[in-house]
Amino acid sequence: MQRRSNDRARLLVHVAAGISGFFVMGIELLGGRVFAPFFGTSIFVWGAIITVFMTSLAIGYLKGGNRSLGNPSLGTLGWLLVAEGAASLPLVLASDVGLEWLSYLIRDPRYGSLIGAMLFFSIPAILSGMVSPYAIRLLTHSVQASGQSAGQLYFVSTLGSAAGTILTSFYLVLVFDLDTILYLLIALVVLTGMTLVMADTRQGRPTCKSALQRS
Repeated sequence: MQRRSNDRARLLVHVAAGISGFFVMGIELLGGRVFAPFFGTSIFVWGAIITVFMTSLAIGYLKGGNRSLGNPSLGTLGWLLVAEGAASLPLVLASDVGLEWLSYLIRDPRYGSLIGAMLFFSIPAILSGMVSPYAIRLLTHSVQASGQSAGQLYFVSTLGSAAGTILTSFYLVLVFDLDTILYLLIALVVLTGMTLVMADTRQGRPTCKSALQRS
């Protein structure tokens, strides 16, 4: 019974990392389409979006590593995913108004798109960046196994990112409109987060934590 609980908890951590990777790449790709009516699709716009995502993810890695030093739990990891999804809602609800205002205020598409990307993508990307180092801390039960845990976790996270890239660009954009895809991605990451929170609540935080670190 304990072995099954350990395996289930570890599986949930890996799923969380994969879904977060899927989500952040889907949002990044769709960002170009969100910005296109206001700033165009030039290399300047894509450069601004990619810069904000990469910088925000880097900040998230640092913050996630620091946050994991406290009392890491499966539930907290779940709330990170929920927050990641919730922080992306303004992209659906307010991006048209916000980007139109920015396009009039800042005529240069380089700086207008950069500021717009900071407003709408920085917080979700920071939260996404926090997921992997936090998840690694949950999976690591010894110094000797830390490299293996990190490798497995980043393998799953990167595969999730690749899946989010290919599914969003090759399939989802052909079937759904932009807002629908964004809502689907937000729902996916929020539901995944709530699954982790409920699993932690059912097992009890100390039990869940110790199960992960003894396995």
